[in-house]
Amino acid sequence: MNKLIIFDTTLRDGEQSPGASMTKEEKVRIAKMLERMRVDVIEAGFPIASPGDFEAVRAVARAVKDSVVCGLARAADADIDRAGEALKEAAAGRVHTFIATSPIHMRMKLRMEPDQVIERAVEAVRRARRWTDDVEFSAEDAGRSELDFLCRITEAVIAAGARTINIPDTVGYNVPEQFAHTIRGLIERVPNADKAIFSVHCHNDLGLAVANSLAAVLAGARQVECTINGLGERAGNASLEEIVMTVRTRHDVFQLETGIDTTQIVPASRLVANITGFPVQPNKAIVGANAFAHESGIHQDGVLKHRETYEIMRAEDVGWSANRMVMGKHSGRNAFRTRLEELGVSFATEEELNDAFARFKELADKKHEVYDEDLQALVTDAYLAAENERVKLLYLRVCSETGETPNAQVTLAVDGEERSAAAAGGGPVDASFKAIERILQTGTDLLLYSVNNITSGTDSQGEVTVRVSKGGRIVNGQGADTDIVIASAKAYVNALNKVLQPAERAHPQLL
Repeated sequence: MNKLIIFDTTLRDGEQSPGASMTKEEKVRIAKMLERMRVDVIEAGFPIASPGDFEAVRAVARAVKDSVVCGLARAADADIDRAGEALKEAAAGRVHTFIATSPIHMRMKLRMEPDQVIERAVEAVRRARRWTDDVEFSAEDAGRSELDFLCRITEAVIAAGARTINIPDTVGYNVPEQFAHTIRGLIERVPNADKAIFSVHCHNDLGLAVANSLAAVLAGARQVECTINGLGERAGNASLEEIVMTVRTRHDVFQLETGIDTTQIVPASRLVANITGFPVQPNKAIVGANAFAHESGIHQDGVLKHRETYEIMRAEDVGWSANRMVMGKHSGRNAFRTRLEELGVSFATEEELNDAFARFKELADKKHEVYDEDLQALVTDAYLAAENERVKLLYLRVCSETGETPNAQVTLAVDGEERSAAAAGGGPVDASFKAIERILQTGTDLLLYSVNNITSGTDSQGEVTVRVSKGGRIVNGQGADTDIVIASAKAYVNALNKVLQPAERAHPQLL
């Protein structure tokens, strides 16, 4: 095959980053962006984790027409049937089932003998085949599994009907040469290896996820599982944008095509960062703000004379200058609707459109120019406001002056009842948070407070992310506004709303 299949798991593994949980609507927005990017397979979630996860996978299956939609399932009948049910309306659906294969996982987690694991894996694949011909099997912790056992279980599940065999480096333990040896050994030693596509899913615990994935591709893997911005558990997953652009830029080495519309990479990166509250570091490859910036005089001189002296790819090719339409307060409703539809956002009712358009006009009065990034943040803010059923920010007044202790007055609507409080703090944001907590008394710990500008300029919207924890549960909150203090209060209220809601989502690794 000269095609490298791109399997995106931002909506499933990416969502397992602490605090990165997404709503059904947010998953659909990201899925439509991935579809527009021409991602081959979109792993939408883990349907048995919760009713919300099931509904989100089903919503993505309904919304996406051009990509395969995948649901994750442990090697258990209930999991597989739940995934199959969620994918029934997909134009093309895939059930992805897994079981651990490393000695430590089989002994300490599964408490099963190797032969029992093979038997369970075969049963799972056969069960999944009742729902779809497109079944993927993953050998969890394959990176620490014995090659002989991997060969046995791979041969068995292919014979049972698995069309894709995923070899994950679940804990990011491998190095490129070692991982390539494993992939090459499986392809050469498994008798029916030609009946399946070999896939890899690498974690970034040692910073080697992309390197291991690409080494596996050179060894014969033809599917890479990755995420936008490298989002994922612990240190994250292999980064989709880095995989795709390496294969494209070094075609002399890989001699493969991905089919990805690379001009959608930067818009997708920004959307995922906006929705999850995980900002992209400036020096991140491909999508970081400094990825195509040149500070050194020598570099600047070289680029001015000939771009390729210091740039191995064009910024335009990954979307840095594409899809940016400036809108303002004179822009009409139709232009607003059209631009959001181009960004993958549609409205179910005229009321939703009118509400979003009113928010746009309010923002346009504060900012002279409204960019795509502002529109994405505006829509996310509208979704967050719609979710905030229990607590809403009604009023905020802060006072901060030289030599005086900042103070804040806050009014919230809590279950429809107005409550007010005042507090002093080390700064206006600290005072605002203390006033909010004085009303709600959630007892949470603030783990992270982060501010990023959405666009350039002093009138830019500030995008604030807060991360709080309570009883071991971690959630993120987001808020955006041209006033940083108001954006901070919005983000804190959003996080506390999530804390006040019951947590029902299970983790896919739990058996």
